[in-house]
Amino acid sequence: MRASRAFPAGHTQVRASGGRMRRFLLLYATQQGQAKAIAEEICEQAAARGFSADLHCISESHKYNLKTETAPLVVVVSTTGTGDPPDTARKFVKEIQDKTLPADFLAHLRYGLLGLGDSEYTYFCNGGKIIDRRLQELGARHFYDTGHADDCVGLELVVEPWIDGLWAALTKHFMSRRGKEDMAGAPATAAHTSLRTDPVKPEVLHVESQIELLRLGDSEGRGSQASEQDTANSDQTGALVEDFEPSLTCSGPPLSQASLSIPALPPGYLQVRLQEPLAQEESQACVTSGDSVFQVPISKAVQLTMNDAVKTTLLLELDISKTAFSCRPGDAFHVVCPNSDMEVQSLLQRLQLMDRREHHVLLEMKADTRKKGAALPQHIPERSSLQSILTWCLEIRAVPKKAFLRALVDCTSDGAQKRRLQELCSKQGAADYNRFVRDARVSLVDLLHAFPTCRPPLSLLLEHLPKLQPRPYSCASSSLFHPGKLHFVFNIVEFLSYTPAVVLRKGVCTGWLATLAASLLQPAAHVSPADSGTALAPQIFISPRATNSFRLPDDPAVPVIMVGPGTGVAPFIGFLQHREKLQEQHPDRIFGAMWLFFGCRHKDRDYLFRDELRRFLKHGVLTHLKVSFSRDAPVGEETAPAKYVQDNLRLHAKQVARILLQENGSIYVCGDAKNMAKDVNGTLVEIISKEAGVEKLEAMKTLAALKEEKRYLQDIWS
Repeated sequence: MRASRAFPAGHTQVRASGGRMRRFLLLYATQQGQAKAIAEEICEQAAARGFSADLHCISESHKYNLKTETAPLVVVVSTTGTGDPPDTARKFVKEIQDKTLPADFLAHLRYGLLGLGDSEYTYFCNGGKIIDRRLQELGARHFYDTGHADDCVGLELVVEPWIDGLWAALTKHFMSRRGKEDMAGAPATAAHTSLRTDPVKPEVLHVESQIELLRLGDSEGRGSQASEQDTANSDQTGALVEDFEPSLTCSGPPLSQASLSIPALPPGYLQVRLQEPLAQEESQACVTSGDSVFQVPISKAVQLTMNDAVKTTLLLELDISKTAFSCRPGDAFHVVCPNSDMEVQSLLQRLQLMDRREHHVLLEMKADTRKKGAALPQHIPERSSLQSILTWCLEIRAVPKKAFLRALVDCTSDGAQKRRLQELCSKQGAADYNRFVRDARVSLVDLLHAFPTCRPPLSLLLEHLPKLQPRPYSCASSSLFHPGKLHFVFNIVEFLSYTPAVVLRKGVCTGWLATLAASLLQPAAHVSPADSGTALAPQIFISPRATNSFRLPDDPAVPVIMVGPGTGVAPFIGFLQHREKLQEQHPDRIFGAMWLFFGCRHKDRDYLFRDELRRFLKHGVLTHLKVSFSRDAPVGEETAPAKYVQDNLRLHAKQVARILLQENGSIYVCGDAKNMAKDVNGTLVEIISKEAGVEKLEAMKTLAALKEEKRYLQDIWS
């Protein structure tokens, strides 16, 4: 194997006190930062427990070598919405899936894996499962059983006990290996033969990990229990709030009177200075055009739904004619969006930094930081203004994680407020954290207003707020049909945030795009040709997505089934536009059937692209259009119509099965992951089972094979 591949050259090994090796390799594969944050937490705890974690992103294959690794491996892996490993793990997965590797290639390796996922998606934790399964196929064995954490109910419900049990599992592994080393040079004893080498289960290890803490001494226990003074305060606080309903800011018994196990204080690592800019000196822009980022104007905006529809759906057209940006039908691309200006101003005011918002932010590493592997955040440009960083770089809407809450405890002066923050980040307060922070979508701004004596330094925010991620959207047009243009479709997201006051909020990106497009959403009669230019058109930044596979088959003769309710129809409009132009250009070519299963609430309110779809059907581009309306009542005495897209799939089960099982066709599913995609997947299993006359398990295997062959493709979101 070449050194540049997944199994590169070796590295320096670290020995613990006493000369005994207690080092382990810690890899993470992350999409939006969750797996990285958990891996960093493991790394921090490892140092306190007498272990040395060699932490790397799984993509940094030049820094580790599984082929020669002798230490145990710990892997934290997230999963994308389509059930794939994250982008950072693509190269690693490709390497380990090399079919020329022998079955004992990693037989020397012992590992534990923590998978992250969301059970509302069809392929729960599949990114971790793919890596887990392949490591075992290559001979690697567990020293600690795999954990699957569910973001639907709260990752911490599995993550925290899994990490708690990890230390005892590692200790058993090292004791077992030491015993084997001793046995190599000494007669066997009963003690030697009793050492366990089988993987340890997380649920067995919580008590054992507590025993291990006692062995390691007092240093690890500091900060793990609320102080006696805080516990005494909690008795008084509990007496005061017994008659109140629990909320974000106060709890009730038994939590209000409980002794708390709280996380250790995360070590700070950033030194922040605010420097007033010199005269005529401009701040560094946080977003600029470059090799992969393009600034383009919005040339058209259309509201696709009626005003009385439940959701407002917009189509935006971007003018990409003067850029090198290209996008094929079905591809996704990213929109770079800012935080709400109102929320940024609110945060600046709460931090008492309004008068310094134009100051440059200068970052340095703390010389005495205890954070292992600490580095300056790459998503914060040098010499940018504070306001620009809060607007474009940091996800200020992000729900604060427990480590952030723990850090805020030490920035809070009021005893009752400090106690409540301790409760919310404690193990005992897990239910309150889920109810009042996670499920309520509480942001940092909400927290700071709810706890007025909490005054965090700017450095703490820059350390804990995640990067503001660009938002992905599906291309809803074909360059053959609209040269130099790019269409995309979205619902304006609106939700209630149950903070101390109930607040109606719009999505960070969709709310911003709707505001930008408002000036273009005028009746056509009021827009003259002179007004349609792009000189004053609002501009946005876009970038291509790294990988795209949601595309039409290379062979146009392959029959296609498209399932896309609501805005899930967007990429299929691009498919149909593309197919129409191909049929015009190649009238003698054979084109396969195209089925579209579309659904919406009301025929007269939110039937997106109704006229365009009917035109495709009339011209033979779309061969079958099956539409369901979930909220319209049956008319007269007609039989109850199909309510959802999966109902229409069942009504046409024979045709669906024939296309997939006999005609080598492809099926595409786009839209909501939490309900629709799972229901459609279950319906396809039913159809294959019934029409092929096989058991459900066999039908599931058939569907999995279609996915493997790229004939069952999903573009789904929550």
